[in-house]
Amino acid sequence: MKNLFANIPGTLPEELMEDLVSTSQMRIERIVSKGHTTPTDQWYDQEEHEWVMVVKGQGRILFEEGMREVTLNEGDHINIPAHQRHQVFWTAPDTETIWLAVFYR
Repeated sequence: MKNLFANIPGTLPEELMEDLVSTSQMRIERIVSKGHTTPTDQWYDQEEHEWVMVVKGQGRILFEEGMREVTLNEGDHINIPAHQRHQVFWTAPDTETIWLAVFYR
């Protein structure tokens, strides 16, 4: 058995992304951020749909269409359709933000 809160490094020079389960149709990923963001000139434009939840901490996602910003607090989740361009605009700088992301076709 594994734990989402275990094995988080004391320092995170880069966002930590780790596949928990991966099949041909679906992938579940743990993402750990601590003040990390997507570079302003880059957008995620993914082939898969993404359901994402903040398990711990807080983050903000910016959607290119309408430049709409969504804040996710602990327990909040959102479904992002494939090819909906977005970026992580902000994550809490003083604590780890743990995301659980499910990518599916």
